[in-house]
Amino acid sequence: MENQYGICRVAVAPLRADASDKAEIVSQLLFGEHVEIIQKDERWWLVQNGYDGYEGWLDFRQLAPISQNQFAEMHDCKLLSPLGFNHSLTAEDGTLYHLSPASNLPFLQDGFCYAGEEKFKLNFEAHSNKGQDFKTQITSTAKFFLNTPYLWGGRHLFGLDCSGFVQTVFKLLGIKLNRDASQQAEQGELVGFLAEVKPGDVAFFDNAEGKITHVGIMLSPNEIIHSSAKVKIDPIDDQGIFNRELGVYSHKLRIIKRFVE
Repeated sequence: MENQYGICRVAVAPLRADASDKAEIVSQLLFGEHVEIIQKDERWWLVQNGYDGYEGWLDFRQLAPISQNQFAEMHDCKLLSPLGFNHSLTAEDGTLYHLSPASNLPFLQDGFCYAGEEKFKLNFEAHSNKGQDFKTQITSTAKFFLNTPYLWGGRHLFGLDCSGFVQTVFKLLGIKLNRDASQQAEQGELVGFLAEVKPGDVAFFDNAEGKITHVGIMLSPNEIIHSSAKVKIDPIDDQGIFNRELGVYSHKLRIIKRFVE
């Protein structure tokens, strides 16, 4: 197969459940994220995100081709767009691309990054997620996204789902998490009791069938920041998250995991 690997060349590209503009958005690619191409169906390609292994269909025009060696190099991409609302790239035609935090800056050199053969000038200072101090930065990083609206499949500044929010925060701090809440729950080390929670621990919640359906970041043993309607801070106890707006427990606590000791 030609062009077995690609890189996202737009700010945000939807990954869909099927090869159609009408299909459900299951996730998103951010600028500079690398993919393996699994299948081609006219303009729709089934791809697998090289960062988290997530699969979905996208319009191939949102990708630029890269080699297998470049795909492998991208696994260690530590340079990202930082927290902020006004970080842009200038394309060779002079137009701007406005990036969401945690977008990759592939093959960055002398102020330029590259998506395939396309060259982009950085108009900001790159963020390196290598060597970040998780314990001192987790709370402020998570709170940056407060009031971002909930969006199913969302991974960008103007729409995040619960696991997309957690994954993005952790990516900025150099920790790779899987995409969905149920997948993230398989990572990390178990925290036995709510009283033992430290900022940055991750809480998971299940439904009546016992399936993990929600996730959030603990700020303390009695507060959690999570994406539900919007990114917000809610009280939590052994029963789960108490929603002040509804006056009920909205999510039932299942387990808590720790990723940094």
